[in-house]
Amino acid sequence: MILTRFVVPALLSRVVSRVPSYPGSLIFASAINPILKGSMTEEMQAMLAGKLLRLSVTDMGLHFNFLWTSGGFVAGWHVEVPDLIISASARDFLLMASRREDPDTLFFSRRLVMEGDTELGVLLKNTVDALELDIPALIKTAPVRALSALFRKG
Repeated sequence: MILTRFVVPALLSRVVSRVPSYPGSLIFASAINPILKGSMTEEMQAMLAGKLLRLSVTDMGLHFNFLWTSGGFVAGWHVEVPDLIISASARDFLLMASRREDPDTLFFSRRLVMEGDTELGVLLKNTVDALELDIPALIKTAPVRALSALFRKG
């Protein structure tokens, strides 16, 4: 299985870490809206309203900044400290997304780090955990296939 040997190529990390966060944040927010938008409870929407969130892919120096509005997630332009930062390696994010690794296990082994409003982080984690995502269908999407092929070469 590719994820057991997954390592981000050093050259890719150096290049990606120099890219401004906004383009990636825009793509990320656009990608998660169809997945999460219809599944967000009113409580979750109220708690997320106006909160700046950041996902940091530690081994790539990559950051996605986004916030919830009434229309869904939008990319964050903000440079101030986010309300919640969730950090992990690319491999660990992929393991979580494919449900091959539990976020709690990663958290307690210090491979997943939450900083800031941890109550919000736990609520977000529980919301995502409750989703019935069709992971095989998501993995077959063109962007994921392209990234997977890139990482296999590294």
